[in-house]
Amino acid sequence: MVDNATEAGAAAEGVKPRSVRVVLMALMIAMLLAMLDNMIIGTAMPTIVGELGGLEHLSWVVTAYTLATAASTPIWGKLGDMYGRKGSFLASIAIFLIGSALSGMAQDMGQLIGFRAVQGLGAGGLMVGVMAIIGDLIPPRDRGKYQGMMAGVMALAMIGGPLVGGTITDHMGWRWSFYINLPLGAVALAMVTAVLHLPKKKAQGRIDYLGAALLTVAITSTVLVTTWGGTEYAWGSAEIVGLIAVGAVSTAAFLFAETRAAEPVMPLHIFRSRNFALMSVIGFLVGFAMFGAVLYLPLFQQSVQGASATNSGLLLLPMLLSMMAVSLIAGRVTTNSGRYKVFPIAGGALMVAGLYLLAQMDTGTGRLLSGVYMAILGAGLGFLMQITMLVAQNSVEMKDMGVASSTATLFRTLGGSFGVALMGSLFTGRVTDAMTERLGPEAAGAVGSAQLDAASLAKLPEAVREAYQYAVAAGTHSAFLLGAFVAVLGFAAAWFVKEVPLRGSGPAPAADPAGGAPGSAPAAAPQAPVAR
Repeated sequence: MVDNATEAGAAAEGVKPRSVRVVLMALMIAMLLAMLDNMIIGTAMPTIVGELGGLEHLSWVVTAYTLATAASTPIWGKLGDMYGRKGSFLASIAIFLIGSALSGMAQDMGQLIGFRAVQGLGAGGLMVGVMAIIGDLIPPRDRGKYQGMMAGVMALAMIGGPLVGGTITDHMGWRWSFYINLPLGAVALAMVTAVLHLPKKKAQGRIDYLGAALLTVAITSTVLVTTWGGTEYAWGSAEIVGLIAVGAVSTAAFLFAETRAAEPVMPLHIFRSRNFALMSVIGFLVGFAMFGAVLYLPLFQQSVQGASATNSGLLLLPMLLSMMAVSLIAGRVTTNSGRYKVFPIAGGALMVAGLYLLAQMDTGTGRLLSGVYMAILGAGLGFLMQITMLVAQNSVEMKDMGVASSTATLFRTLGGSFGVALMGSLFTGRVTDAMTERLGPEAAGAVGSAQLDAASLAKLPEAVREAYQYAVAAGTHSAFLLGAFVAVLGFAAAWFVKEVPLRGSGPAPAADPAGGAPGSAPAAAPQAPVAR
């Protein structure tokens, strides 16, 4: 654990608040780019397939981006630690914009998949760069007040993405779904270049190429298992079993290699901090619950409650607004008091309650009641989303800020992949069983059309429509029940978090009863990053 009596917050002195706000605006734009892209592209995909063909390769447009993002995330974090945060962040933005431009110019599905991988390589550095630079500029004690901004960007991406994607595709063409990133990215590049000034770093040692390669193989295998398992291939197929074996072997080899590397791409010593290890686990579980909810809540409301798919982002409004409001409140309280342990515990409890209540929805559940359930889940996520990153960053030394941010981001990403895969497998199996139970074995084939919208459902015979709605409700029940069980693990883990005082310039909290040092900074702070 970092000794708070010997290490001051990175932004203790010399940072002009107005300039910091300008930098934060640029960082939020970059964060929006990373989160908005898949939301926009999802809406445009039918049009893209109609023009480029290659329906059989459709899933790879998303998979290539996801794989590249996950695999590059820890590498970007280490590069920032070794060579400087600003340069690596600008490079990630540039690569993302190059990938966006090339994707917009793609002439066939193969090109689009390849260019999306380039885009994903850049995206891997966007979120990590944002979190690590915020960690450099703003001490943990003061960082809570900015949580609302980050939660707001997330809500804007989830709500606005499908709307923006549909509007752009209908009026400007699908290629502008990619080109729209260029002006936003150019603004972020200009603002970061002009205003952000961080201490220059000289790299010591060599890049851990072996560790980076093994980690890439391990992450790729894991993501492919969760993406293909139960959909492209059966869980017991040779392909999935082979990927699991490759993932296990490469993970073991990576862990061994990291113990021998001079500059490991993911230093294992950061996991010696109990808080960091716990926040990685909780972040994984948050990703599991959040991405599963984002996928299956709109499906339930469209298929069972008859909501329109046109404004699908708005269906998540109760959850996202609750998440944003609670995140803002938790951040303010953390900044003013320096205390935070209560928030992971409260967040875990609310996440369990929200997912369990969502699992109780059936064909008779109204939108108001489901909105209340979503708000409860959103409150739980609001307590957890940014607090997990804040505590993870506070648990490592400043020299490891990049790898701490990238590791926490990676665990959340992998949690989302597992959540979507396992909840999806459970959902599909339950829908198949329910359709067979209601209409006989021949109706099980209707599962292939499990994404039917309200308009398509209205055309079905009443008996088939009611059976389908019952099946979807049964499927979401099973999926959210699994999510609630997983959330219980996060709630249990939160109780073991040790409340170590946050580094920063705020009033120092009282000494931790367990022996933690007071959170006051020393009189002479180390050189602070300067935004001017």
